Amino acid sequence: MFELPPLPYDYDALEPTISAETLQFHHDKHHKAYVEKTNTLAKKAGLDGRPLEEVVREAKKRGDQGLFNNAAQAWNHAFFWRCMSPQTAQPSGALAQAIDQAFGGLDGFKKAFAEEGEAHFGSGWVWLAAGADGLKVISTHDAEDTLVRDGLFPLLVCDLWEHAYYLDYQNDRPGFLKRWLAEVVNWSFAERQFAAANGQGEGFRFPQPGAGQGRAGETGEEPRPAH
Repeated sequence: MFELPPLPYDYDALEPTISAETLQFHHDKHHKAYVEKTNTLAKKAGLDGRPLEEVVREAKKRGDQGLFNNAAQAWNHAFFWRCMSPQTAQPSGALAQAIDQAFGGLDGFKKAFAEEGEAHFGSGWVWLAAGADGLKVISTHDAEDTLVRDGLFPLLVCDLWEHAYYLDYQNDRPGFLKRWLAEVVNWSFAERQFAAANGQGEGFRFPQPGAGQGRAGETGEEPRPAH
C-alpha cells in the first residue's frame, strides 16, 4: 500500500508565503485522502503493488476516472511539495540557459508561468516542463498531469486548486502565484529534474508501496522525452 510521504520541511517552514495551517490541511487532509482512496481503488482494479506512476497511466488507459483522479492527485501533491523550499535561489547552469532560451530570462518565465496559472479556469495545476522542443509552461485541469502527456518531463508545478491558497490569499490566485514564484520555488529540485530529463541522474518518483515513511524525493527514474 502507498503511504503518505511526509513533507520535506516543517509546517511553518514556508511562512509567510504559505502558512502552517494551510500546509497542515493541505498535506494531512487533502493529500492523505487521495493516497488512501488510491489504495482502495487500486486494489479493486488489480493494480496494488504497482508503482504509482504505472497506476496513474494504467487508470488513464482504462478510462478508470475515479482511480485516475485519486492516483494522479496523490502523485501531483508529492511532486508539488518538492517544488518548494525555505531556501530558494536563482536557477543556474543548464536550466538557467534553457530558461533564457525559452522565455528570454527568469522574469520572462515568471510572467509566462503566472499568466498561465491566472488564466486557468477552475481547479488544476501549472507546470514548467521539458520537451523535445525545449521548455514550456502548461496548465492541466483537475487531476491531469504530465505523466499522461507524451514527451513532457516535469520540472516544477504549482497547485491551482483553491485549497492550496484560500486560507492565506482568499480568491487572490495572482497574488499567490506571484509570491510563490518569488519566495519558495525549489530551483535545486528543478535543476535535478532538468538533468534527469537529459539523461543525467534520476527524476522524481513516488515512494514505492511499502517502502516506509522516508522523505519524499527522487527515488527512481522517470521515462525521459526524446531530445
